Amino acid sequence: MGCAGFTCSKNSLCALNILYVMVSLLMIGIAAWGKCFGLVSSFQVVGGIIGVGVFLFFVALAGLIGAMKHHQVLLFFYMIILFLVFVVQFSVSSACLAITEEQQNHLLEVGWNNSLTTQRDVEKSLNCCGFSHMDINGSCAAPCFHYSTCTTCAAKIQEHAGEVLRFVGGIGLFFSFTEILGVWLTYIYRNQKDPRANPSTFL
Repeated sequence: MGCAGFTCSKNSLCALNILYVMVSLLMIGIAAWGKCFGLVSSFQVVGGIIGVGVFLFFVALAGLIGAMKHHQVLLFFYMIILFLVFVVQFSVSSACLAITEEQQNHLLEVGWNNSLTTQRDVEKSLNCCGFSHMDINGSCAAPCFHYSTCTTCAAKIQEHAGEVLRFVGGIGLFFSFTEILGVWLTYIYRNQKDPRANPSTFL
């Protein structure tokens, strides 16, 4: 019975970390693909996504190695890091779901004004010019600018911003619960005795 419980905890923890490895590689791949094909020209955005992907990859790798070897120290630090990630992700996801339309518009405008490359990306992909007003004498990356048929980007962004925030918040909440599950599994597994090990080596 002890062996079955130990193996079940080990397999569950390994499966969870394999899922995290796949998610991290997917994040890195999508960011690199978007940069290579010119879908996103902002290095900060691409670098941020790749950075999060690499961090998640190493955390998952530590958890996977710790689970395979039943390494007490590695599992302890993995559990602490995963709990901290859970707290941050749960807070951000809850904020995404609770944000009001006024706060959303303010954040969109601040983000728009802080990055010229992001402005160009949005104008090109949504075929719009300016955030709340269009400067006819200025420059714009959208094709419609040459025909003077552009609308402002604020209206187009706000159409989908609420849906995107709810989607991101929902996905974030889902993964935050898998993270707390990972913390619980790690705690259980770390305190289980490996039936194949020498009894005197268990602390």
